[in-house]
Amino acid sequence: MVIQLTNVSKSYEMGKVVQAVSNINLQIGPAERVAVMGPSGSGKSTLLNLICGLDEPTSGTVKVDGKDLAELSDDARTRLRREKIGMIFQTFNLLPTLTTVENVAFPLRLQGLAKKEAEHRAARMLDHVGLKDRTIHRPDELSGGERQRVAIARALIFRPPLLVGDEPTGNLDSTSGEEILRLLDKLQQEYSSTLLMVTHNAQAASYCNRIITLRDGRIVQDERFEHAPATGR
Repeated sequence: MVIQLTNVSKSYEMGKVVQAVSNINLQIGPAERVAVMGPSGSGKSTLLNLICGLDEPTSGTVKVDGKDLAELSDDARTRLRREKIGMIFQTFNLLPTLTTVENVAFPLRLQGLAKKEAEHRAARMLDHVGLKDRTIHRPDELSGGERQRVAIARALIFRPPLLVGDEPTGNLDSTSGEEILRLLDKLQQEYSSTLLMVTHNAQAASYCNRIITLRDGRIVQDERFEHAPATGR
C-alpha cells in the first residue's frame, strides 16, 4: 500500500476548534490514479498536506510507502518527500534564477550528485516531457504549460512511487491543461507511479480511475472505475 490513513483527524484552533478532516480511513495502492474533489473548505488541501508530511494529524496515523510519518524526524520526512513523493503545484514553484535544466537537476544536486551528471539526467527528462530545446531558458521565458512540464520533469527525476498534484492544471488555459493531463497520463503509465491529484476540474478527474469526494472534512463518496473515463483504459 503506497498510502494508508487510519482514523485520521486534523483540527485547528482559530478562536474556536475547526475540524479540517474528520476520521478519514483511506488506502491507495500502487499505480492507482486518484482524484480528490470537493467544494472549497472540504479538507482537500489539508488531506494532501497530511499525506505529504507537511502537516501532522491531531489523531490517527498516516503511512506513506510503509512508513508511519509520526515516527519520522523532520529531516527524515523531508528526505521521504524528496525521494518518494513527486510534488506538482498549481503555481509551478520553479526557482526563477535557474534555467530549466538547473531546476530539474536541483533535487539531484541536493542529494550530492555531481553537477554534470545531475544536469545530464535533467536534460534527458526534459527531452522526455517535450522540452529538449528549452533547457537553457529561465521560467519567465516559458509559457505556463511549459513551466508545468518543467515542474513535472522535476517531480519525476527520482521516479518516485507517489506523484502528487495540487490543482496541476489550475493556472493553465484549457488547451495547455489538456496537454498536461495527457502528459501525466503517459508518464504515469511509463513509471507506474501512484497518482494523487487534488482538483476542482472534472476533466482532470476524468483521467483518474478513482474519484474521492470530500465534504466537511469527511469522505462522502469513493468511486472506482474499471477504466479512466478520459483514456478509455
